[in-house]
Amino acid sequence: MKRDFADFWNLMWELALGVCAAFALMNAFAPPQDLPWKPLDLNQPLGQATEAKVADFQVPFSAPPEEVEGATDACLRTLRNAGVEVRRAEDRDDGGFCQVRGAVTITGGAVTPLTPGGLTMQCPLAVRYVIWDRQVLQPAAEAIYGSSAIAVNTYGTYACRRIYGSTEVSDRPSEHARANALDVASVTLADGRTVSVEADWDGQGPNGTEGSALLRRMRDGACRVFATVLTPDYNDAHKDHLHLDGAPRGLCA
Repeated sequence: MKRDFADFWNLMWELALGVCAAFALMNAFAPPQDLPWKPLDLNQPLGQATEAKVADFQVPFSAPPEEVEGATDACLRTLRNAGVEVRRAEDRDDGGFCQVRGAVTITGGAVTPLTPGGLTMQCPLAVRYVIWDRQVLQPAAEAIYGSSAIAVNTYGTYACRRIYGSTEVSDRPSEHARANALDVASVTLADGRTVSVEADWDGQGPNGTEGSALLRRMRDGACRVFATVLTPDYNDAHKDHLHLDGAPRGLCA
């Protein structure tokens, strides 16, 4: 009986050592973006754990102030460590569901400028934008046009309204009501051209099939970064922009 007990504990000890060795090897050699315990690095490609790391910066609508501040401070550090110039935005309360807390404004640095400038957005949305810019937009622009993107032209982030501007109380609030959505209208390239969602989505616009190809690569890549991505293919309300948001639910259309 004692021999059996000793053999059992020897086996447990060997298993524990094996697990520790496997963890050490994984920690040392696996891509950091695939490891949930490694901090988010915006200079790394998208990985298996990227979405979960971004989600750590998100706070519930009813979160206490200390939770909002803690998550936002961590999010700001991640952006600044990646060379993005960013400042904390003032909280906003327009009543009801139109409340913005823990938001930031990107002011410069290693990121494609948003126009108009000074946009307020939830900090996790800003992180998603930087990832999309580096891992999707810039590579796509270089691959299709051999030119970098120098501006992302938008219809803004914050709007106190329900989805589609509905006045029906049964309709849910828009993610814009929390500055958790970005509407991208067009992209300006370093070679001087502007690729527009409204004009170029179907490939019949001034930029032809290349313009459509860029926009669709922007959409496809955004679906890996943002929770919800809506395009002209979704409905007429999005005929002139890409809607990108960080909602808890997910939809790519």
